[in-house]
Amino acid sequence: MKMTRREGLAGSAAGALALAAGHTASASSLPAFVTREGTKLMRGGKPYRITGANLWYAAWLGADADYGDRARLVRELDRLHALGINNLRIMAAAEEGPLRNSIKPGFTCADGSANAPLFEGLDFALAEIAKRGMTAVVVLSNFWEWSGGLQTLLYRAAGSYIDMGDPAHPWPAFADATAKVYANAQAIALYRDHVRSLLARRNTITGIAYAEDPAIMAWQLANEPRPGGSDAAIATGRAAYLTWIADTAALIRAGAPRHLVSLGQEGTQATNGDAALVADAHRDVDYVTAHIWPLNWSWVKGDDLAGTWPEGRRKVEAYIAAHVAVAEQLGKPLLIEEFGFPRDGEAYAPSATSAFREQYYRLIYDAVEASWVSGGVINGSNFWAWNGEARTPHADARFRDGDRAYMGDPPHEPQGWYGVFDSDAAMLEVIRAHVARAAA
Repeated sequence: MKMTRREGLAGSAAGALALAAGHTASASSLPAFVTREGTKLMRGGKPYRITGANLWYAAWLGADADYGDRARLVRELDRLHALGINNLRIMAAAEEGPLRNSIKPGFTCADGSANAPLFEGLDFALAEIAKRGMTAVVVLSNFWEWSGGLQTLLYRAAGSYIDMGDPAHPWPAFADATAKVYANAQAIALYRDHVRSLLARRNTITGIAYAEDPAIMAWQLANEPRPGGSDAAIATGRAAYLTWIADTAALIRAGAPRHLVSLGQEGTQATNGDAALVADAHRDVDYVTAHIWPLNWSWVKGDDLAGTWPEGRRKVEAYIAAHVAVAEQLGKPLLIEEFGFPRDGEAYAPSATSAFREQYYRLIYDAVEASWVSGGVINGSNFWAWNGEARTPHADARFRDGDRAYMGDPPHEPQGWYGVFDSDAAMLEVIRAHVARAAA
């Protein structure tokens, strides 16, 4: 359900008046929570069709600190709201440590202490998301290194770590090493301390307890948590992985019973093709997630998109169908919550064309729209990701420590690789057309 502009303005004004008077908003004055009814997401008694984006850096922009830019966050949210985006997937965790590509600052400092300004940046981001009638998926950790993530928690617990992409530890060493976190009691205790701190938090901007905030659609256990990289590691770690999911889901439900719980898994790409493990991993959460990365998975070649896209397209269609089958088996909704594609020629500059990316977005959106029409399990999607007005200051498009022009492309990736800029007229039109069909 989308709020009208009048409802949104009225809600924002009411909230502002309540806060000005020194009171928090009452439960009756807040929008409805997103709920699940079988294979459907609902809000306010109506189907909630996700027309979403990824905006991992929202809390960083929201921080009242030298690395923040609240004015820019407001501008970006205004742009996204004007496009019709109604859901944002945002990071609510980042762990400072020794990993080469992890962003700094983090939600927790290198000594494990909390970074208060970044938590307050998350408060500001959620308050602004709520003003626009949007919702957020709040991501509680990361399998990958760019925010520190589970590998950093293992380092804090055991004192050793592996960098992703280290020639001394080629793939799948990083994934196998990181997956050991699920059986490490000390590392998981650190992870759950952070989860509990957020479940118990009260927003310093709105005064609303996180657990009672309808702007939070779902808590997500982690970004792309895998059970391992090699078949052997997956087989060995399967039980611990599933136990971690079940126990953390129960923790979240106890602390925030009105919110949904999600896993954040890529799907069968995370399990080396094991659809049964994907199904098992989603039994204790509210909806199935799928992430689709044709270039990263070598389904297409960046320097030959014309020649490789036809086969890549077939693989994308098959991947969607496989995860529809999993969701149907479980009787749960499916969200394609990450999907990304390079610009033509795998260029990074905003001036580069995006003809094949447009085709790819339309392919994803066609599948989503067909499901809306047929009453199928796909409830929506979140493209990866929103770059907005950010532009890299570096000729090589690489992120440097201290950079503040955050993009959807995280620090370990070329800046401009997958993100959508505010100047991408053709891409913005593809998104607008999809949103229009959602409303219809």
